Amino acid sequence: MKKCPTLPHLIVSCLFISTFLFSLTHAGGGKWELLLKSVGISAMHMQLLHNDRVVMFDRTNFGKSNLSLPDGVCRNNPNDTALKVDCTAHSAEYDVASNKIRPLFVYSDTWCSSGSVNPSGSLVQTGGFNDGERRVRVFDPCPTCDWKEIEFGLVNRRWYATNHILPDGKQIIIGGRRQFNYEFYPKSEGTMNAHSLPFLVETSDGNAIENNLYPFVFLNVDGNLFIFANNRAILFDYVAGKIVKTYPTIPGGDPRSYPSTGSAVMLPLMSSKGQAVAAEVLVCGGAPKGSYVSAQGGTFVEALKTCARIKITDPNPQWLVEDMPLARVMGDMTLLPNGDVLIINGAGLGAAGWEIGRNPVLNPVVYKPDNAVGSRFEQQNPSTIPRMYHSTAVLLRDGRVLVGGSNPHNRYEFSNVLFPTELALEAFSPNYLDSQFASIRPSILSPRSQAKVGYGKKLAIQFSITGKMALNSVSVTMVSPSFTTHSFSMNHRLVVLASENVRALGNLKFEVQVTTPASGNLAPSGYYLVYVIHQQIPSAGIWVKIQ
Repeated sequence: MKKCPTLPHLIVSCLFISTFLFSLTHAGGGKWELLLKSVGISAMHMQLLHNDRVVMFDRTNFGKSNLSLPDGVCRNNPNDTALKVDCTAHSAEYDVASNKIRPLFVYSDTWCSSGSVNPSGSLVQTGGFNDGERRVRVFDPCPTCDWKEIEFGLVNRRWYATNHILPDGKQIIIGGRRQFNYEFYPKSEGTMNAHSLPFLVETSDGNAIENNLYPFVFLNVDGNLFIFANNRAILFDYVAGKIVKTYPTIPGGDPRSYPSTGSAVMLPLMSSKGQAVAAEVLVCGGAPKGSYVSAQGGTFVEALKTCARIKITDPNPQWLVEDMPLARVMGDMTLLPNGDVLIINGAGLGAAGWEIGRNPVLNPVVYKPDNAVGSRFEQQNPSTIPRMYHSTAVLLRDGRVLVGGSNPHNRYEFSNVLFPTELALEAFSPNYLDSQFASIRPSILSPRSQAKVGYGKKLAIQFSITGKMALNSVSVTMVSPSFTTHSFSMNHRLVVLASENVRALGNLKFEVQVTTPASGNLAPSGYYLVYVIHQQIPSAGIWVKIQ
């Protein structure tokens, strides 16, 4: 076990030692950029919308934020547990193009909530704490829009729950603290009630520890849901309400769910003529059994260093375990346009929760799923900003990854603490954005952004490349932007559309033809980022709505 002292006079020296150790680590690439020193709030939750603006929010009961509400507006809420009258914002909209922040007004408490983007492109956000636990909040992407709230939009309290968009456009909300059930939104005949999910009872380590909050949920290509909690998973037919497959426990049996928080992604789905038959899930990091309790007692156990990968569509699926370069708890995993996975943020010791993480992991890691075992991880250049509990990361249309948040405290704390509340916003640029690749980087000419496409249709994408073109090294990817909080990117998926024909048009212009996904099982209706990939270098994305 490793332990970092927490006495006030040792805080500076401990942080210095951790940063020094990480600065010595060999790094493989990537660049960091400080976008804003302060966005005024701690970006505990983030979602990119199809107007290239990122909605972010923390919680209303943090106390006063550093972002004032406009025009003298104040939130008067007698139920708030911190401030009954608060004239500061706890949500904001970040405009990527202008690098500016617009304060938003959220009334009820969004602490540890969840969400999905519906097919029309609106963020539908659910649950939270206190007066927010049964709320539904809707944010429409427009320059002047603000939050709209539905007071009793949910049947049950949803705090630390997970949402996933479904092929019919509804979203399913699964679990939450002491909620061993699921429900659907929006409500309609047949979906008015919550439904029991005993798997959530079976995976709980008790009320004091849990280790099954914010379950990892992915829509499989057969239309069923892969649900992972604690250290194991099921394939769930949510229509019939029955388990259709039970997966093996991850080797070693250590927990990967909150508060022993690891992260997970569904690896790129390979689509040929609109169909995909295989799906894999990757789960990385977390904390060994007992870490949460040990950390509360002042002993900070080293985080898990392993990733476990499983082909969930196999008749007899088994986990493949790989070692990361760095142990990590509370990391975020983000799919990159070329199909690589970015593992970023988090700590090397402890668990998720107030004041119980230590040793910030400043170096991201890129995981290359198609490489041979033993050569899949590439360590990246470090940030200088610790991103601990309540950090987030989301993919942007230009291929950068937006990084924000970190507040391991019950209120905003900016001094005399080991890891102050972090209000800065950064961007991490993977090495595919390096200038050395400019000549082989595609630039999409058509269709224009915001195009609409149908299911199972031929799609021709024209693009330009100024350097040498490799016709046999072109693909197209569709990426659904994530709702990210607590180390999980909800609704995040990437579909690789196989190239059916690539041809030169002259004057450095080319065209690739692909077939769009055949159904909502592969790509639920809504807005996606579409990229052309050439020799593993992605273009900037365009927004495409599939319907």
